[in-house]
Amino acid sequence: MQTKTNKYLAGTPTSEAAPALKLEAVRKSFRTAQGPLEAVAGIDLSVGTGEIVAFLGPNGAGKTTTIDMMLGLTAPTSGTVRVFGKSPRTAVEAGDVSAVLQTGGLLRDLTVRETVTAIAALHGARERIDSVMERTDITALAKRKVSKCSGGEQQRLKFALALLPDPRLLILDEPTAGMDVAARHAFWDTMRQDALEGRTVLFATHYLEEAQDFAERTVLIGSGRVLVDGPTAKLREATGGRVVSATLPAGLPTDHAVAALKALDKITSVRLTGQRIFATGPGSDAAARLLLGELAATDLEIVAPTLDAAFMELTGESS
Repeated sequence: MQTKTNKYLAGTPTSEAAPALKLEAVRKSFRTAQGPLEAVAGIDLSVGTGEIVAFLGPNGAGKTTTIDMMLGLTAPTSGTVRVFGKSPRTAVEAGDVSAVLQTGGLLRDLTVRETVTAIAALHGARERIDSVMERTDITALAKRKVSKCSGGEQQRLKFALALLPDPRLLILDEPTAGMDVAARHAFWDTMRQDALEGRTVLFATHYLEEAQDFAERTVLIGSGRVLVDGPTAKLREATGGRVVSATLPAGLPTDHAVAALKALDKITSVRLTGQRIFATGPGSDAAARLLLGELAATDLEIVAPTLDAAFMELTGESS
């Protein structure tokens, strides 16, 4: 992705030098009946121009609160948030950042085109109405009232509104919620094209395969803190490596097979289900050779670690 043409680098010298997004020691507390609640407990995060970042975490991890601070919808209790070197509100007003959020923002009695036209007028972007509606596949919905649109269609409308100012940074909070499979694929096809042109994208999602397939980098948060920040492929490996499984021949002592696999370097766990044996760890290639050779096993299968598995292991929760 480093060689892509970046059409979103234009701006003041300060904006060009600054990262797209920078959070330093950001904390956010709320008052509740039970006392102060710290939703975000000290997040440091820097996102470079043109990066594609998945922002993940279990419910209550602080994702939405952090996104609200990135957009200037709420202020941090302490710490700083900067978007292209500016305050979030200044960046939003300048059209540098847009968002697709889970809730709110649509007037149900307007048609789809009336909604796009009204927001385009606010941004001085009337010339982009038709191209944005076509890009987000809502042209056929132009005369339909928002109240008559499905949840997925309303998400596509929100996406269109976010694209009107042609933002350099796009923040997406569960962007494909309510979309069917075909609409989700179409959405990500559009986002891939935007990424190739250099738009910076940060997205929160519960569809972990979307992060796995689309994000170059994943930031995983829990209890208001960053747990892991790095290449998505590295996060997948956090579960300890690939899983190698095979069926042992009838009559072969299973305790011998288990001991032989456990003796291998970089095998972290071995388990049995009947005659089916599973070995996990970075030493999966050696395990496969042992199974097919000395142990004469059959039906060998090697499975790469998934982001779902890493998510559950690092957060202690189901995705």
